[in-house]
Amino acid sequence: MFKPKFRYTDGIVNNLIEITSARELILNAYLVPKWEVSLRREALIKATHASTAIEGNPLTLEEVSKLAQGRKVTATRRAKLEVLNYLNVLEHIEKYQEKGRIEEKHILSLHRDITKETLENSEWEGKYREIQVYVGNRITGEVIFMPPPPEKVPPLMEDFIQWLNSEETLKLHPVLVAGISHYEFVRVHPFVDGNGRCARALATLILYIREFDIKRFFVLDDYYDSDRRAYYDALKSVNQKTLELTKWLEYFTEGVKVSMLRVKEKVLQLSIEGKKRKEKGQIALTERQMKIIEFIQRNGRITAGDVANMFKITRQAALKELSKLAEPGVIALKGKGRGAHYVLI
Repeated sequence: MFKPKFRYTDGIVNNLIEITSARELILNAYLVPKWEVSLRREALIKATHASTAIEGNPLTLEEVSKLAQGRKVTATRRAKLEVLNYLNVLEHIEKYQEKGRIEEKHILSLHRDITKETLENSEWEGKYREIQVYVGNRITGEVIFMPPPPEKVPPLMEDFIQWLNSEETLKLHPVLVAGISHYEFVRVHPFVDGNGRCARALATLILYIREFDIKRFFVLDDYYDSDRRAYYDALKSVNQKTLELTKWLEYFTEGVKVSMLRVKEKVLQLSIEGKKRKEKGQIALTERQMKIIEFIQRNGRITAGDVANMFKITRQAALKELSKLAEPGVIALKGKGRGAHYVLI
């Protein structure tokens, strides 16, 4: 059976500690916005853009967003399908597993849905490759990596899937499982095309199963896309003779940490003393209320005039918005007359 080789370095351990700590803070945040759905949508669109861009898709983030909304963009049919396919997979990531187990049928289905109507040969969709392929630089033609021959793909994938569902793997930190799986998938390169997108979607799926996707707010693909050279260098850091994954896992856990801390920072901007959670439970905010809280975080206070200017509404309507936050004890009125203002409690 497949058995990954790696060492627990200070970097990996510290990253995992920060990731776990950030996860707990996010999950137990006092303020939970009503527009959680829109945050998820934003994360899905960013992930879709980043993962397809890494593979050469020309659509910009704005164009991906428009396409996701059903609006028209000027691009080739293939470019648009690559984006829509990946978005659809992320939106329904839970279907590529069964009771926490990922089997061969799920991986084949994942690839089929990611590559639907985009490959040179439709028979390659959801089917292990039967030809030799290589990973190369599209511009220079340089061969970067030569995956195993096609006859080795089925047994290698069988070993990997067996490890993925083993009791031993369940004891590993979910982020390490995701990172190891990402690399092994890329190394085996089980399909003719679409392996990178499948590897990143698989990592997302594993984090989802193990409840480490943090309400699906954070975008790991964006970290890869922000510095593609670092991403490919990290993949190439693994010695093909020893398959020692330590350097790759240092990079991977760092990426999860950075992505998680971005979400944590957003939550911290909107959170109030944790003790109030026990007294009143979590408070759901509208998008407008969220902006009011963010304004107070930045400036220390807010007035009815500030709110009126911010949303182009009347002073009376502004006072009504502020009262909705004052009633549950989120903010409090200080001063009188012209000096009246609100602060976080």
